Amino acid sequence: MDEKSMLLMYLRAQRAVVLAVLDGLGEAALKTPVLPSGWTPLGMVEHLGYAERYWFQEVVTGTADPVGWPDDDHAPLTTPRAPEVVFAFYRNQCARSDEVVAATPLDTPCHTRAPELPEAEVGDLRGVVLHMIEETARHAGQLDVVRELIDGRTGLGPR
Repeated sequence: MDEKSMLLMYLRAQRAVVLAVLDGLGEAALKTPVLPSGWTPLGMVEHLGYAERYWFQEVVTGTADPVGWPDDDHAPLTTPRAPEVVFAFYRNQCARSDEVVAATPLDTPCHTRAPELPEAEVGDLRGVVLHMIEETARHAGQLDVVRELIDGRTGLGPR
């Protein structure tokens, strides 16, 4: 397996964990903050969709289609949108990210400098993919803990 395929395999696995951990939760559970910081499971999925959009479209290619709603209509890591809208947004952004990866060599420099992280970490597509594996895994772990607090279920997901 080549490097790009391996990186995508790990990123897709973490994305699948995010979706599997939340599978079966109703809208009330998805929109209820469980931790004192106030974020909701559905808000985290929307955040991950925005992260996919930002890193692969804005940072790597320099362009991104606008989203269909205002960015300031909710508190951070929450969302007023319905679960089906948020999950569709996340899946769409992941598919768009995969298209960028398929069409771009791993050593392609980023179009836009991401001020959040040192350029040495995310200066090319390879760094962006690695960053998204890390970010998605971190949030998948947070969602796993929240799911356990909601209904006691653990060990969900393909990994």
